[in-house]
Amino acid sequence: MERVAVIGASMTQFGQREDEWILDLLAEAGLECLEDAGVDATDVEHLYVSNMASGEFEGQTGVMNALAQDIDAVPAYTQRIDQTSSSGGAGIYAAWQSVASGASEMTLLVGGEKMTHKTTGESTDVIASLTHPVEYKTGVTLPSFAGLTARHYLERFDAPRESLAKVAVKNHENGVDNPHAQFRKEIDEETALESPIVADPLRLYDFCPITDGSAALMLCPESVAQEYTDDYALITGIDGATDTHVVHEREDPTVMGGVVESGKGAYEMSGLGPDDIDVAELHDMFTILEFLQMEGLGFAEQGEAWKLVAEGYTETDGELPINTSGGLKSKGHPLGASGVAQGVEIYEQLVGEAGPRQVEAETGLCCNVGGFGNCVITTIMEAAR
Repeated sequence: MERVAVIGASMTQFGQREDEWILDLLAEAGLECLEDAGVDATDVEHLYVSNMASGEFEGQTGVMNALAQDIDAVPAYTQRIDQTSSSGGAGIYAAWQSVASGASEMTLLVGGEKMTHKTTGESTDVIASLTHPVEYKTGVTLPSFAGLTARHYLERFDAPRESLAKVAVKNHENGVDNPHAQFRKEIDEETALESPIVADPLRLYDFCPITDGSAALMLCPESVAQEYTDDYALITGIDGATDTHVVHEREDPTVMGGVVESGKGAYEMSGLGPDDIDVAELHDMFTILEFLQMEGLGFAEQGEAWKLVAEGYTETDGELPINTSGGLKSKGHPLGASGVAQGVEIYEQLVGEAGPRQVEAETGLCCNVGGFGNCVITTIMEAAR
């Protein structure tokens, strides 16, 4: 099997895009990615669109077919990928499979979501629909799961409340250097700790925002990549896994089984381990998730991630920079785009195009989480050698 390369990437401005709708956002990212890769739209054989809820948010379905028309990629095969908030990571997996299998020599992946035209309550209700029907009927939302888990983690592992604030501070600081991030503003611990309570002990600055935006990646076999550029990244490990849909049925609420299993698969495929990763993008929809993913992926022992964050281990100048993009916390979280945008950040870090966010990296990992760990995709990329 020939290795799969990423030869182009793009990301729109994330935030409140008042005058654009989902097809506008998808086309913007798709066209920019084609230009970045130097690929003509008519050469695209497979076109995947990662999107969770365009029908629910704006009554627009068939986005993959419409996008092919809009960017002149007809007659490419098209498919929409919906895996809730891990749709972007699932899209990377699908695009990788299309190239690795030999079915396509040029695959474009575009992820996007339009959300901000809805009220916070309406958006929260759309997102909460991914929970188990029994949980949904009782009014359970993802923020409530996050609050319960955070309280349990802090008490069980004797972690101070300030440790979660440090995640928010770090990711906001990183977002300042990301021109596409929704929030490019530093905050301090006091601001995070004194913000309004959302789901005790989590406060406003422990949560990512509601966001509009899109991101894209161009994938092809390595032999084809070499015809276009010398600077490309390789997807050397990728895997997906699920955990129980009913969160309270998990043996340990502080262990995200989907993260553990997908990480194991990605490490095994790549031949790498946690100590080999130079930079990582983790799904910090809530600050507590950064701890749980660090531990599930082997970057920290269980109950120890908060200590590494406190020591500066995950800063841009630390041993393992995490969320150099600003993460979902600062960059924003347009559901279908988030996992793709994680891949964009890792790709740019590996090919040296991350600008002021640039760190020294030959290997990178991104972990995209659906729901509260219900489904997870972990992807490992390496710089071409």
